[in-house]
Amino acid sequence: MSQSLETRLQEIIPHAYAHAPAVRATFDRANLKPDDVQTLADLDKVPVTSKDRLVALQQEQPPFGGFLAVPVKSLEHVFLSPGPLYEPDGGDSPVLDSIRQVCELAGFSAGDVVLNTFGYHLIPTGLAFDRVLREMGATVIAAGVGNAELQLKMIADFGVSGYVGTPSWLMSLLEKGEAAQPDFCQRLSLKNALVSAEPLPPAMRQTFVETYGLRVLNAYGTAELGFLAYNLEGGLAMRLLETAIIQIVNPETGERTPAGESGEVVVTTFNKVYPLIRLGTGDLAINVDPAPGQSRQGERSIILVGRVGDAVKVRGMFVHPNQLRFAVGQVAGVKAFRAVVTRPANRDDFTLQLVTDEGVDRAAVQTAAVQAVRSVCLIKVDAVEFVEQLEEGALIEDRRHLHA
Repeated sequence: MSQSLETRLQEIIPHAYAHAPAVRATFDRANLKPDDVQTLADLDKVPVTSKDRLVALQQEQPPFGGFLAVPVKSLEHVFLSPGPLYEPDGGDSPVLDSIRQVCELAGFSAGDVVLNTFGYHLIPTGLAFDRVLREMGATVIAAGVGNAELQLKMIADFGVSGYVGTPSWLMSLLEKGEAAQPDFCQRLSLKNALVSAEPLPPAMRQTFVETYGLRVLNAYGTAELGFLAYNLEGGLAMRLLETAIIQIVNPETGERTPAGESGEVVVTTFNKVYPLIRLGTGDLAINVDPAPGQSRQGERSIILVGRVGDAVKVRGMFVHPNQLRFAVGQVAGVKAFRAVVTRPANRDDFTLQLVTDEGVDRAAVQTAAVQAVRSVCLIKVDAVEFVEQLEEGALIEDRRHLHA
């Protein structure tokens, strides 16, 4: 970025306060003026607006809930995203900047033929990628969603070199292509894939890379905020972009969480058409910071672990089922598991129930599981119980109400 995040913050805050009534109302309720928010640390003073609150505001004050900072007639498009949420498009925006960055990181360039399988109907993703890729000099096949046989024919007929869309749809196309043509892999021109909108399992990435020879970029973002983070190397950590201010905060207090702890992904945009100041995405992520207090945002990463509503608070820490799944998944010999939270004596008790393979060293499994949970979830395991089987149900069972 030619300007620092802080400099851009100092520009967007007075603009949003002056032109977006909902932002002004949020500041006024918190007894804040634009001059009170000059640094990234000052953002902590601004209350978080949840995605649910944004939906409610749009219903109370249609169409954009008071966040639109320009006349409706000046917009180029209006989209509808899940929520439901109206999404205004005023032309150039940081959302397009974020798409441009991930496209470049994915390896797309002039001369590429790119199959765009994101939707073009009502949602913004398909058209936004279409615009950015064409501006980069690529030829775009506006495939949208569905019709695998036709898309496979176009991949072959046009020598498609790039793909954008969900990872599951890409895998479906590749598997159908192989089933129809034994030499499909040898004839495939596809080299670069940019996938998003759903999780990319490690095994699926490995298949893309090793079986089909693809370079894969996995991107995380939302329709109204654009892309926020990406991963090129595999693993769980996703490097943050700098097209918006991204904070990981305690969902209850709105305060930023220390490195290594999980919290909600909260974003402040620089979009002068639709300025969203501290919007809570509802996504939970672990804050990965190589140099706390010194690193730039672009040097930090996040590990997505799920949604805020699915987390269970234990001894002041939010523990998400996906965190627990990742932690216990590192322990060999465990077939099934569950965490049980109780409160027998005014203190949260965290018990791990494990079903193991026959013949494993249970003492070694217990040690490894306790260490893995403490490392990933930052929670001390009070007890480990080995059981013969576990019925289907929540991975984290909260029984504290039994001790109330």
